[in-house]
Amino acid sequence: MRTQLIELSRNFGSFAAIAAGLGRDRGEYFAVIAADLQEPPELVLDFHRILKSGDADTVLGHRVGRADPWWSQWLSQIFWHAYRRFVVKEMPKGGIDIFGCTREVRDQLLRLKETDTNLIALLFWMGFRRAFVAYERRSRLEGRSAWTFGRKLRYALDSIFNFTDLPIRALLLLGAAGTTLAVVAGVTVFTFWALGRMPVLGYTPLMLVITFFGGLTALGLGIIGQYLWLSLQNTRNRPTSIVKSAWTFDREPARVDNP
Repeated sequence: MRTQLIELSRNFGSFAAIAAGLGRDRGEYFAVIAADLQEPPELVLDFHRILKSGDADTVLGHRVGRADPWWSQWLSQIFWHAYRRFVVKEMPKGGIDIFGCTREVRDQLLRLKETDTNLIALLFWMGFRRAFVAYERRSRLEGRSAWTFGRKLRYALDSIFNFTDLPIRALLLLGAAGTTLAVVAGVTVFTFWALGRMPVLGYTPLMLVITFFGGLTALGLGIIGQYLWLSLQNTRNRPTSIVKSAWTFDREPARVDNP
């Protein structure tokens, strides 16, 4: 059996590495699975059976249980519930990390040159016929996960901002509601002042109003800035990864350098 080992010039992230591997493969069916073996390796056989039967173009493994700390499970449930509710409604409850696909799906997936994105959400966006295989995530046998809280947070933000304009629409509604409230309050204050019934305004209400709208403005600039940053990243059109070297193993191990 011929195998390949690909080394990137640096750590570009898991999804960039997956895309690099998919681009180098020459088979008819493809499967992506984590190397820490928390996902059962036999899932690859299930993916191949379904794809080869022609019943689906993409097979997605979704978690129905996970041997993780309680706080990790709790945060995961909150994220995936919100993601299903507001972003990708077809996403299963437990979320998806592994998948298999046909060559046609692989080719179309690699045509999407987005950076800082969510590979699984792209599969849902592309469509095609999908099948799901349930599994329970196993506990880690050795070592510590490099999937830190900071990386999870970054992944969550990229997954949201790349696939929905909900934050901008929410900001628009908040801005419209705040502006309407300010106009109504202004008319009320002016009316009471004209009638001579308005007492001297205190310092606290004034500071609360300034703080509220100042925070709202900062939040709006942050959301808009996030979308501008994503636009800049995609406009640059940089490659998602750079292959430093690659090895192909057959009967005789042979090294193939990146041209």
